Amino acid sequence: MATLKRIAIIGGGPAGLMAAEVLSAAGVQVDVYDAMPSVGRKFLLAGRGGLNLTHTEPHVQFVARYSHAEVASWLQDFGAEAVCDWVRGLGRDTFVGSSGRIFPTDKKAAPLLRAWLHRLRESGVTFHVRHRWLGWADDNALRFATPDGERLVHADAVVLALGGGSWARLGSDGAWLPLLAQRGIEVAPLQPANCGFDVAWSSHLRTRFAGQPLKSVVLNFTDHMGVAFSKQGELMLTESGLEGGLVYAAAARLRETINATGSARIYLDLAPGWELPRLTKEIAHPRGSRSLSSHLQSRVNLHGVKTALLHEVASADDLADPVRLAARIKALPISLLTTRPIDEAISSAGGVRFAALDERLMLRALPGVFCVGEMLDWEAPTGGYLLTACLASGRMAGNGVLEWLAESA
Repeated sequence: MATLKRIAIIGGGPAGLMAAEVLSAAGVQVDVYDAMPSVGRKFLLAGRGGLNLTHTEPHVQFVARYSHAEVASWLQDFGAEAVCDWVRGLGRDTFVGSSGRIFPTDKKAAPLLRAWLHRLRESGVTFHVRHRWLGWADDNALRFATPDGERLVHADAVVLALGGGSWARLGSDGAWLPLLAQRGIEVAPLQPANCGFDVAWSSHLRTRFAGQPLKSVVLNFTDHMGVAFSKQGELMLTESGLEGGLVYAAAARLRETINATGSARIYLDLAPGWELPRLTKEIAHPRGSRSLSSHLQSRVNLHGVKTALLHEVASADDLADPVRLAARIKALPISLLTTRPIDEAISSAGGVRFAALDERLMLRALPGVFCVGEMLDWEAPTGGYLLTACLASGRMAGNGVLEWLAESA
């Protein structure tokens, strides 16, 4: 190990920084390169509304949240408890929110990142910002575009932590895909994950109700493979369609159904606390001179954006018949046409396929080159699952580099 010179980590997000932590702790010289003026930018953005670190869900259910079973091996050594221990090691503490999500006590990302970067610098990690990776030179040196021109870097091992394709302005632009494809690495196209979907709203609905939440609704959906999904939560009606936690939870299945069939039909239960017979009876109550909207508000507490959505989708015949109207309220059909653009998504799916990697996350075709984080072909819902797996993959690859260096010595 004493004869080894440098490990290059390309990408200063959570996965890359965790790999740097593991390697520097082992006494290896680590250089972190990032295209942006500073590291951890998407990490900071994720914490703007409260940094969701991980989740208290039991381990079996926790692991089941991920799209690929390979992620389980990362989490075996670095799961939710380990994330909390790591945060405490940086001088912060955590608390559990009402939904089981775990946050730093101040809910902020910036103090945690500052403490982390300070510890990394103290352990000898060197940061090189405004260094955009351009691939490899003929002698396998790493090529970087810098403000001072192109720079070549030789490294004993490389960890690629380049992110996915969402939030390009923060550095995750997917520009690395062709660089790996040129080397024969099998990559899946990047697609939006945890994203909104487009719906062909009328101009009236877009103008009057965009930005309003649909609270306490149930989303029911059967995907193109015949698998049913049902979950209660909240949505946000937008100018273009629907966003929010409830649709994010079904996003992968919705996206794949759209890819397979051209659209996805969901059904919203706008009154989940009402049984259909009771709902029908209340709607059938004589309303006299009151408008239908006033009647629905007084009899079944349906109002605002829910009533607007009902008028948007239901036919005149549906609205005139209490039986049909009640059925529509309990199962309002909405066609999702396409995902929102990947750059608007919280995260992305696709990337380096697991078949291209060994169990240490090293590329089989490029010994000594490891891949971590969101640039790998996996996805997970929001709720701390994304960050936990990114950190765990960085730890897995960092240990993998150490093993590979020992074998190659």
